[in-house]
Amino acid sequence: MPDVKPAPGGPDATYFAYLEAGDWRIQRCGACDTHIFQPRVMCPSCGSEDIQWVAPSGKGVVHSTTVIRRRPESGGDYNVCLVDLDEGVRMMSRVEGLDPTEVAIGMPVAARLAEQDGQKVVVFDPAAGGAS
Repeated sequence: MPDVKPAPGGPDATYFAYLEAGDWRIQRCGACDTHIFQPRVMCPSCGSEDIQWVAPSGKGVVHSTTVIRRRPESGGDYNVCLVDLDEGVRMMSRVEGLDPTEVAIGMPVAARLAEQDGQKVVVFDPAAGGAS
């Protein structure tokens, strides 16, 4: 695990510092064991400030999806989706590796880090084997 210290900009800055170090982390409450995303200073479930950064499994399922239409010269169509991670949190991202119209609700996916506009982001690929 890269040596990432809490960033002065708060939990969001710490999240992005982990990504820039090539390590994807989400939070987990030390008091009630609830996973948390978007990053917070206290647990939304129990109010505890005992928050740790943990590596998620990367496995999830598409909760919802839409296709953003663009002209080919602007990069073409792409998908935006909400993914329910196995840890119980939901995040917005995209599924890559197939046509945007083929992304379906309930599709198992696996996370990976990718580059976008010079920054690391979490994207998803269809999961091998079809189950998360």
